[in-house]
Amino acid sequence: MMSSGLLIVFSGPSGAGKDTILKRLLEKDKSIRLSISATTRRPRSGEVDGVDYYFVDRNKFIIMQQNDDMLESAEYCGNFYGTPRKPIEKWISEGNNVILEIEVQGGAQIKQKIPECVSIFILPQSLSVLEQRLKNRKTESDEVISNRLETAHNEILQAVNYDYAVINDSVESAVDEIINIVHAEKHKVIRNKKLIERILENA
Repeated sequence: MMSSGLLIVFSGPSGAGKDTILKRLLEKDKSIRLSISATTRRPRSGEVDGVDYYFVDRNKFIIMQQNDDMLESAEYCGNFYGTPRKPIEKWISEGNNVILEIEVQGGAQIKQKIPECVSIFILPQSLSVLEQRLKNRKTESDEVISNRLETAHNEILQAVNYDYAVINDSVESAVDEIINIVHAEKHKVIRNKKLIERILENA
């Protein structure tokens, strides 16, 4: 029997299909939970505290930062966003594998604080395929798409700092590859030393 779960850092450029992969992954593997971020911005219509985000005021967020209760945090458009430590630690102790969908800078913060985490980078088939996906959304101007492609290029350069790279050539194959990665990581000897000790004690 495997013990605690894994913390999985999950990154990739905008348009690489991360959200679609995550949705299917959560449907297919019930041991996986998706981390919930905290934010100081006000809830939007339909958003639920503790489901979409943990909504906190600015003072509480700063106190959480000072107490090292945030695994990572950043300020964006005048609001703070971050990953609370305690819910993740609780889920992992219960044997759940927790995915933290995050950009590469936040991922680097997580890897520094929790070196044993597993990091997975989602790659598009090519930048031209990525560009077409962004255009097919028909929600952004050519200038915004150009900026996103430049950002994507810089983010992909950081993929070398991740443990695994998964190409999203199809959602199902990408999901299956991620599940295989999780299962392999769970069976690594370094993660199961207590299990081995327990077996030897009961010989």
